Amino acid sequence: MILNHIQENRNKGKKTFAVLIDPDKQSESSLIDLVKKLNQKPGPDLILVGGSIVLNGIDQTVALIKKNTALPVILFPGNALQFSAKADGILFLSLISGRNPDFLIGNHVLSATRIKKSGIEVIPTGYILINSGADTSVSYMSNTVPIPYQKPEIAVATAIAGELLGLKLIYLEAGSGAPRPVSDEMIQAVKKNSSVPLIVGGGIKTPKQLENVLKAGADMVVVGTAIEKDSSILTDFASIVSKS
Repeated sequence: MILNHIQENRNKGKKTFAVLIDPDKQSESSLIDLVKKLNQKPGPDLILVGGSIVLNGIDQTVALIKKNTALPVILFPGNALQFSAKADGILFLSLISGRNPDFLIGNHVLSATRIKKSGIEVIPTGYILINSGADTSVSYMSNTVPIPYQKPEIAVATAIAGELLGLKLIYLEAGSGAPRPVSDEMIQAVKKNSSVPLIVGGGIKTPKQLENVLKAGADMVVVGTAIEKDSSILTDFASIVSKS
């Protein structure tokens, strides 16, 4: 199971590396080329699929990815419409940093029956948006205010609340294409006060930023935009994660 893999890596002191694919940013040929690169070693442990809007079909994207790789494919949905039974699992995201009921429970109700019938692995995940210095698509589309960059105590309290509610993962998100990643201080604080695996994504563009996020305490890192723009960095990023 996917969650077990992440938890086991954490217990062993190993890091997990995921690449996020936005269907709207890939043609069929570019997607196949990217997935072939993801199959190379060292490479990612997981592939996430999703985005803030997603006009291109999730089902077709997941099917094409599955056809070209044995890596687990996990849905990272921006709304209730972004679902495919062809995926291996789904991060069932609760946007616990916001107060928009649609992203706390509304989208979940709309998609719950379909997800349960599919039989794919469901991973309840506390999703926490962090202000990274610029407005992001996810904050706009979700109509929520991110946690201030310099307020780790709010992120800690939010993560603890998510864990007490029974969520299995905590995800600190700076946003797609963010100017900077979540701060080391915030990652360290949340890590210290949480007993579930910690995911960090958004704004990770350079090997140094990746190293800092891992050293600060992320159990799993997610990189999307940087690899979309330059897939040649994939090997360097995967090597850093595997050695951490």
